[in-house]
Amino acid sequence: MKKGYKFIIALFAILLVLFFVASILVSLYAPRIVEDQIRQSLKVKASLGKISLSPPFTVTLESLEIGTLANIKKVSFSPNLIALLSGKIIIHGLTISGSVINLERSSDGKLNLPVLDKKGKPPEIYPASLRVVDAKIIFTDRKVSAAGYQIIVDKLNISVARASLPLASLATDFNVSAQFLSPAGKVFGGITFSGWLDYLAKGMDAKLEVNDLEVTNFSPYYGNFISNKKLLSARLNLNSTFKAKNNALNIITDFNLSNLVYDQDELQAPVPDLAKNALDLFTDADGNLHLVFNIDTKLDDPALSQDKLKEIILKAAMKNLASQSPEQIVDKVSSVIDKFKGYSKELKEIFGK
Repeated sequence: MKKGYKFIIALFAILLVLFFVASILVSLYAPRIVEDQIRQSLKVKASLGKISLSPPFTVTLESLEIGTLANIKKVSFSPNLIALLSGKIIIHGLTISGSVINLERSSDGKLNLPVLDKKGKPPEIYPASLRVVDAKIIFTDRKVSAAGYQIIVDKLNISVARASLPLASLATDFNVSAQFLSPAGKVFGGITFSGWLDYLAKGMDAKLEVNDLEVTNFSPYYGNFISNKKLLSARLNLNSTFKAKNNALNIITDFNLSNLVYDQDELQAPVPDLAKNALDLFTDADGNLHLVFNIDTKLDDPALSQDKLKEIILKAAMKNLASQSPEQIVDKVSSVIDKFKGYSKELKEIFGK
């Protein structure tokens, strides 16, 4: 029995010494190896302040810079040593903390993302879970503005992990939250997206919430899709549920647009689009637009054309209009009806009753 104890103590001591020696070697030589690998693979400059090991076997990288694209305060993970023997890299507990990502789109529409070197076969990497803590993404778009139109995603937190139950499930739980900042540092909205996704089984159950988003900060991208008149201010609150089974994805959205302020000097387009003028015709007595609409699409191909989306918005706006009193409708239509003469058939269907 005593010999058994001595053997265990001796084995533990050997492992402790090996771990101590490995920690020293990693701290001395690993940073340069990691920097060289990034430079060779991504063709950008890289620097790493420190790399260390902690028991039982957690690797921590600190002060990692990848060109002008990313500055990461800390990355930690635990590789599966048994999987390494088979040539696969399975990573547990991958956590990325305090990262700043600088995305830029050039005037010709290209992003500043590095291209991976395709020489040789890249190693198979399987992250078992992922946490992104307090990240920031600064997006500068020089395609819509030569000076660079900028939107900042701040306090980005992401959690992705395999669902624990049932044991046979391949579903992945996820939770994403962030807030939006102007270049001046002013918060203009927040977003959360959480639920589960089983892509192999083509199933999903999730909820998306957008809170107090000042949509005019995205005006270069939506243009006059909703209204041909220029909006100086509009606040969006949105709730969407995503449910998918056997690849059939259903999205139910409660859309609320409020605090609408127009540019009074902006002229209306000569040929109006009924769907684009939903704000002019379908807002309530307080000038708010409340729409509830349903989208049916495919989980593996959720693309939705602009024409289809306009049709969905128009149907939802008609339901909104039908819920208003006849007096409200008459007052509203009398001021805008001339703009919609080209839509007499649609208007007859709305007002004919």
